[in-house]
Amino acid sequence: MATQTPSYGEQPLAQTVAAAGAIRRLSGLLLSLEHEHPTVDAMLEQIGVWERELAAAAPTDPSPRIGPGANESQRVYLDHAFDIGAYNPAFPEYTFDELGEESASGRVTFPVLFEGPPGLVNGGYLAVFFDCVTQHQSCAIGRTGKTRALTVTFRRPTPILTELRFDVHRAEVDGRVTSTARLLLGDEVLCTGEFSTKASSPDKLSVFEFGRRRAT
Repeated sequence: MATQTPSYGEQPLAQTVAAAGAIRRLSGLLLSLEHEHPTVDAMLEQIGVWERELAAAAPTDPSPRIGPGANESQRVYLDHAFDIGAYNPAFPEYTFDELGEESASGRVTFPVLFEGPPGLVNGGYLAVFFDCVTQHQSCAIGRTGKTRALTVTFRRPTPILTELRFDVHRAEVDGRVTSTARLLLGDEVLCTGEFSTKASSPDKLSVFEFGRRRAT
């Protein structure tokens, strides 16, 4: 019998995914402007209209719809186990080329939105990135759980707007997982992240009862 991929929440709407990419690109353009532009004034006016229209359609309670006491007035919880950056522009996008139980690798390019020092990625986003890819790997095999520690070691400045490689090596002993990830430019290691968790199967998670999307 085939193993079913664990579910960690609802999948984002296709519109949400498309909007995330557009918002990320637009934010990069706004950060690159050197002078005020009339298009930005028009955009701000239209955003006010969109906010009012979407607020009327959104749940009245912004807390996530999880657990036995969940109700339809709460916000549906989207799956944060895989590819968060695909639907949330505040998270980095990445691509796995290999995704196995013990090893994984892929590519990532950080846009202007994640810049800290000139031309370089803010270190906080690198920590977020390592958290995302190591948890993605563990969630894919149904062995995720409580985070114990995440340590980021910076070796070289990490450039924005440059395709980088990453790899992850994962080991589990007696329910304790250690994931060591590297971010590389060519063969040069830019930074590493060591992630420690207490592993468990999805049905052991305290908030495993994710509320479903409303019918209408």
